[in-house]
Amino acid sequence: MKPLARYAALNNYVDLAHAVGLDPARMVRDAGLDLPSLSLQDRWVPASAIAELLEDSAAASGREDFGIALAELRRFSNLGPLSLVVREEPDVRSAVKVLVHYEHMYNEALRTRISENGGIATLRVGLDVGVPGDFHQSIDLAVGVLYQLLQGFLGRTWRPLSVSFTRPAPRDPAPYRRMFGTEVLFDERFDGISLYSKDLDAPNAMSDPLLRPYTQKILEEIDAHQDVTTVSRVRELIELLLPTGRCSAEQVAGSLGVDRRTVHRKLAAEGHTFASVLDSTRADLASHMVGSRRHSLTEVSELLGFSSPANFSRWFRKQFGRSPSQWRSESVEERRA
Repeated sequence: MKPLARYAALNNYVDLAHAVGLDPARMVRDAGLDLPSLSLQDRWVPASAIAELLEDSAAASGREDFGIALAELRRFSNLGPLSLVVREEPDVRSAVKVLVHYEHMYNEALRTRISENGGIATLRVGLDVGVPGDFHQSIDLAVGVLYQLLQGFLGRTWRPLSVSFTRPAPRDPAPYRRMFGTEVLFDERFDGISLYSKDLDAPNAMSDPLLRPYTQKILEEIDAHQDVTTVSRVRELIELLLPTGRCSAEQVAGSLGVDRRTVHRKLAAEGHTFASVLDSTRADLASHMVGSRRHSLTEVSELLGFSSPANFSRWFRKQFGRSPSQWRSESVEERRA
């Protein structure tokens, strides 16, 4: 199946898109993504869609440094719960190892590797989004974020020995030199950062030893829940595709990089069918959306991918034993009680 990434990979995208003269809603929509869902940072989407959005944004804005500019807007907290663990690792080496080991938690397409030789450490960043193409902006973003994290560990005055990219040199390399504050090489054999090995052994400037026992408990919980099932992937994609009116087994299979029969087979192995996952996902969303009154019932029908409000009403009554309007009225009465 195609690798997935969390919407958190697009943190600050809207602000940057506005700043360089783009229409973020149109760009996101054209990439097959959903703009309101950008606020749902933990939702999984195809990593290829994110990579293509960044490439299209760079081309449309004329900003070859779009990925670098996005990296500059990142904060340590964008890693989510993992940031709490990494921040309290005692030294830079252990913090980086945690990042590398758990990078699949926020982007399954990323592959970061550490190698050391002769006192020099190299952090190599690889990307496999499951489709062919050159995704320079995603690599730029990943290397830029990695640099920001290392600076967080080692202090704002720290600089790497060099930063390497396999991409051709941009017309204006100044943003890259300004970002990294060191030699930036293009047309190299790998994408990544070179630094002294002794930097990896330096104490983590952010760490508080008293907090580490608590963050280790977080890590244990992460380990206990890190398996991604086919059902969970399909649910995420169903939630993403329902408002587009293109939610089908074929569309989900295409997003996962497999055929429809493979999706059915994998779901059956976990005791589900596509129809059952679709219904349960719709039911969870419907109970919340109908009860919240944020959308009209007609809008809820459209957001859940029904062809008409009448079809939605019949489906809802079958699921919940009452009409959407009755459910909404009862929800209002319960809140007043």
